[in-house]
Amino acid sequence: MKGILFDLDGVVYQNGKPITGAANTLGWVQAKTIPHLFVTNTSSKPRQAIIDKLAGFGITTSADHILTPPIAASRWLKHQFDQARITLYVTDNTHIDFSAHHVCDEKTNEVDAVIIGDLGENWNFERMNNAFTQLMNCPKAHLIALGLTRYWKTAAGLQLDVGPFVKALEYATGKEALVCGKPSVSFFQTAAEQLQLAPDDLIMIGDDIKGDINGAQQAGLKAMQVRTGKFQPSDLQQGISPDAIIDSIADLPAWWTTHFD
Repeated sequence: MKGILFDLDGVVYQNGKPITGAANTLGWVQAKTIPHLFVTNTSSKPRQAIIDKLAGFGITTSADHILTPPIAASRWLKHQFDQARITLYVTDNTHIDFSAHHVCDEKTNEVDAVIIGDLGENWNFERMNNAFTQLMNCPKAHLIALGLTRYWKTAAGLQLDVGPFVKALEYATGKEALVCGKPSVSFFQTAAEQLQLAPDDLIMIGDDIKGDINGAQQAGLKAMQVRTGKFQPSDLQQGISPDAIIDSIADLPAWWTTHFD
């Protein structure tokens, strides 16, 4: 392996606290100058907020080491339109990542794309119905999903992520979402292109057996499962076989040294 992709929530930190040993492992990666990216389905925070959060855990990084679905979606829109007319169903903090486009009101019925992200408790019937109405009234409008993760782990337990809301809109409208996040093959390919490495030179480290592990493998990467975050032993009985399994990110240096040094 020549490069590493790291998931964040459940791998580097969990419930607002760093995973034990995460800072040491990332320091080791940086000291060895291993090409790496943090690839996260987080659509509720801009990259600077992620940088600041990691800094609080003793991990120093920069924007060019972070790939999020909003950044991937914005890049796609730039390729497709001079200035896309979009509606954002994302947190206010994430609007900055779409500043190059024309953001429309949720009641507007002339849009090029309806973008669905993690709104958490801010979802309600009215907002879901607004997104549905826009997609139905604009036959050419793209439904763009900022990830398709089913759920994530909070201090209170498992909580719905963006995937179920996207699937509801797909079912209601008959449109297939363009997924700009894990487990989309194109998202992993974008990560490989950003690192200027071939997919089979990369290993993805994640806690989500479907979004991280299977998604990466479908894109031609290797994938390592950690037993932190949302991991459950039953995940390994779903017919998906990680290329490696470690207890936590703290074990990565020893594993890497055994296999590659």
